[in-house]
Amino acid sequence: MADTSLLNGPQDPKAAKAKLKADKKEYAKKLKEQRKAQKEQEREFADRSAEINGDNAGGLATIVITFLIILIWLAIMALLVKLDVGGFGSDILAPLIKDVPYLNLILPDGAVQKESEPTQIVVDGTTITDGTTGTDGTASLATLDDALAYIKRLEKALQSEMEQNSALTAENEKLKAEVARLEPFEQQQKAFYEEKAKFYEEIVYGENAPDAEQYQAYYEMIDPDNAAEIYKKIIQGQADDAAIKAFATTYSGMKAKSAAKIFDEMVKENQITLVAKILAQMSVETRGDILAAMEEANAAKLTQLLEPTSLENKTTKVTG
Repeated sequence: MADTSLLNGPQDPKAAKAKLKADKKEYAKKLKEQRKAQKEQEREFADRSAEINGDNAGGLATIVITFLIILIWLAIMALLVKLDVGGFGSDILAPLIKDVPYLNLILPDGAVQKESEPTQIVVDGTTITDGTTGTDGTASLATLDDALAYIKRLEKALQSEMEQNSALTAENEKLKAEVARLEPFEQQQKAFYEEKAKFYEEIVYGENAPDAEQYQAYYEMIDPDNAAEIYKKIIQGQADDAAIKAFATTYSGMKAKSAAKIFDEMVKENQITLVAKILAQMSVETRGDILAAMEEANAAKLTQLLEPTSLENKTTKVTG
């Protein structure tokens, strides 16, 4: 009985088209697989034919090309060694293959001679050569006698250095002893200046200090010929002190910044001694405020001058 669906035609045209398209795709896939299988069979037949006929040219060509590539790389390596790129030929390969015939030909020129040259070391002006006989100060350690002679020279040089070191040590100890000997004198001198400063502060310039006439009689008794000159200096010193005290009173009443500005100008005009004496007559608080407002360099110099011993025997030449 015949299929009624074929006779009557498809009830759904879209389904029929989809089925037809799927059938075509399936047919194309099978056809492609058949062609692939056919090509594989043809290739297999060709390989078998080549084996049977002894035709192996493809494999031989591969071997030849591989061999040529290896030869090219070997030539490049030999060239790099010959040119001693990076010291590879002289420093690394030369110690290994310098004694191998023919193979050592790839080493850089002079590498074999360089390795065979004796090693020389200069110690204390003496050249030590291994395995060679030295002349003109050249020592050889090829024998035990040479080594002993060299050791003796080293001992002699060491003895000379030790003697020099001993001499320097003795000189150093001598200098230390001299410093220790002079140290008491330095302390005595320091004590003398301190006592002198205290004397001037408490006796000469103190509140209960003798007047000028008493100093005059004293100096006339010691040195009558110079009494007038000494008395003149005393009177000048008193005038200077009176003027300095007046300046100190004036500047103490000013603002610290204003006084500091004036003192900075006086220091620039080389009147730093006068400034120091005026500051010495001020109170500690006033003096500190003015120094703090002055330039750092000027304040540092004045601080050094305000030391009692620094102002001794320095006249300000102030007439009052």
